Amino acid sequence: MQIRRGTRAIAIVGLAVAVSTGLGACAEMSQVLQSSGGASGSSNQSGLSRAVKESLELSSTRAAELLSKTGAYQNSSIYRIRLPESVQPLATRLRQFGLGGQIDQIEKLMNQGAEHAAVQAKDVFVSAVRSMTISDALGIVRGNDTAATAYFRQHTEAELRQKYLPIIQSNLQQIGFYNQYQQLLSAYKQLPLTNKPDLDLEQHVLTQSLNALFTQVGEEEKAIRKDPIGRGSSAIAAVFGR
Repeated sequence: MQIRRGTRAIAIVGLAVAVSTGLGACAEMSQVLQSSGGASGSSNQSGLSRAVKESLELSSTRAAELLSKTGAYQNSSIYRIRLPESVQPLATRLRQFGLGGQIDQIEKLMNQGAEHAAVQAKDVFVSAVRSMTISDALGIVRGNDTAATAYFRQHTEAELRQKYLPIIQSNLQQIGFYNQYQQLLSAYKQLPLTNKPDLDLEQHVLTQSLNALFTQVGEEEKAIRKDPIGRGSSAIAAVFGR
């Protein structure tokens, strides 16, 4: 491939990105960079960054909207939130003590709380996406079908947990989770059982809610990569299109 001296800076940017993201990205990245003619390398990087951010913003928004629907968690074989694995053996015992109804109600409210909170998750996720740097975005231009989501999660989950916790708490409060929770805890403490596991269900709901959101963001990213025009935009197609 011949490179005109007037576009040498652009070619250097294309080479750097190709090296960092694998040989499979080289041809595609060159096409993206060449299509901009005399645009500066900085302008091209900004365009690539915008496309990556747009993809993640769309994925985050769609995931949050999907999981905010009634029954999205409760009726899902994938996302349904149950009592922690460490508590499951104890839950069986609790049912034997006549507390099955309370356990079922607690699980129902945990899922409802996650669904209600997902409505507000969209703003938290989108804010995190928009704060990504250009270097962050360029680092995930190419990769597997959920590379952007994995990178996004790695760099934002700690912050998102802090921001999402009060949202979870507020929604659990509104649906009466804590009243049911305290009733279960009172009965639980009175049972003649040893080696009782910690019942920190609030953190459990937070973790499971975020796991579901990130998983669904990944599914939305796959759909955008598979059909970048139909599920995304022309800008996204220029970066992720096959």
